[in-house]
Amino acid sequence: MVAVEKKPVSIIVCSNERLETNFPAAVKLFYTGPFVNAELLVLMLEKHGLAATQNFVDVTAPDDGDLNRPTQVFVPATDYDRAYQLFYAERADEL
Repeated sequence: MVAVEKKPVSIIVCSNERLETNFPAAVKLFYTGPFVNAELLVLMLEKHGLAATQNFVDVTAPDDGDLNRPTQVFVPATDYDRAYQLFYAERADEL
């Protein structure tokens, strides 16, 4: 029996349908929280040239327009450190 290494798969969410692909996951989870915050975070990341994506935590739940619906924001693994520095690192110029 040959051992097969399991690799993470990319998950694409579109219109509440979940599609798993065989492409290796090249993104890292950056934030989990309310949809309203995630939406703003994605816009701010894009303003800094980072291609962020967001997915609902529970893709099977109906899209009822709830702004507090748990949402995850992902950034490319290669850009994770830059995104972290932009939004989570302490800044010397703040009071």
